[in-house]
Amino acid sequence: MEYIHSRDIFLLMRDALKMIDRRLMDHGSRVAYYLYKMLECKGGYEKFELADFALLASLHDIGAYKTDNLKETIQYEFKEPMPHVTYGYLVFKHLSPLHDLAPIILYHHTDYSQMEALSEEHKVIAAALSLAEKIDIFSIALGEKFDVNMFQKQVGTVISKEALELFLETEEKYEVLSKVRSGEYKEELDDIIGYMIFTNEDKKRFVEMLVYCQGFKSETAVVNAVVGMCIAEVIGEKTGLTELEREQLYYGALIHDIGMLAVPKEVTNANRKLSDEEYRKIKMHVHLAERVLKNRMADEVVEIVAAHHERCDGSGYPRGLRSVQMNMNQQILQLADSLAALMGSRAYRPAYKSAELQALIRKETSAGKYNKVIVRVFFEHYDEIMDYVRARANEVMSTYKKMNQQYKMVSDKLKEH
Repeated sequence: MEYIHSRDIFLLMRDALKMIDRRLMDHGSRVAYYLYKMLECKGGYEKFELADFALLASLHDIGAYKTDNLKETIQYEFKEPMPHVTYGYLVFKHLSPLHDLAPIILYHHTDYSQMEALSEEHKVIAAALSLAEKIDIFSIALGEKFDVNMFQKQVGTVISKEALELFLETEEKYEVLSKVRSGEYKEELDDIIGYMIFTNEDKKRFVEMLVYCQGFKSETAVVNAVVGMCIAEVIGEKTGLTELEREQLYYGALIHDIGMLAVPKEVTNANRKLSDEEYRKIKMHVHLAERVLKNRMADEVVEIVAAHHERCDGSGYPRGLRSVQMNMNQQILQLADSLAALMGSRAYRPAYKSAELQALIRKETSAGKYNKVIVRVFFEHYDEIMDYVRARANEVMSTYKKMNQQYKMVSDKLKEH
């Protein structure tokens, strides 16, 4: 079964990241359009290749989500570009099916004269991407006063002569600047995205990449997603779910908290009791996840995500569903998500010890909050589940930690200069 179409992978990633900062993704979409039209004008590329480059350009600043100055565009784009460039490169290198294009991300803020390390093909794309980004930033800032010829004095050093000539030809042929100003470009960009071709394994990696994106705000979010996924995976197998149902549960467990990207850090990382308004913001993450996933992923997966905070006795949110209104997959994730939360430490409390965790789950199950069959399976296979969680979580988290270590090393070196 196809849980998500190739085109919807792009739309899902775009809309999920917009929950953190819409402005950054809007910038990425405009840059993607400029790059796509430049390469189309140049010729020699298949439609699916143009689509891949458009996706790359849309996410070229994904590393900026990791920085502490996301709102300061000038700061991370011009004064201190390397931290976000480096993290973006690491994201594409370690997590994306487009890992072979990662060097383009790494060099998109490098002067053209210093791109010797790139292959000739990557150099052409990186130079065009670099110019497309500058054109978007300055055209937005200067408005009608913007003149692309302002870059002529940087040709041969900062700017590629071929890239600038290509853009001028593209502008003459397609009038891309006016289309961006009017918003017409969005339709053309959506059209080329429709030519994306990803295998099921590629799509799975993109969805996993979204989970790592939750780490832009909190490493805890990544750990919770991975632990919850592992617990749900084993329980699903032990309760006799079909292969199809287990696959649906896997995707639901993986991205169930994607709506938390919209919740401010000061709320998610608060080491105190939340106010009623802050708690309302937390609870909204379910609606936001459902909205982003709706019509993008299979309905069965969306339903699992939408019910992960419901409880069998009707005391959950957002709809107050009871057990008879929910399927086994939904109820498995409810338990798995709760267990993952209890097993992890929070700013306001340490992680629950095994005995404490088991006692709390037994108490809440007796109160009718969790499916008794699912809980019984969990306790019957407790040691096996915990061993698997530790092994699998360590395996998955090693990539995330490796990225963060490499990012920190680069950032520390930059601070020394």
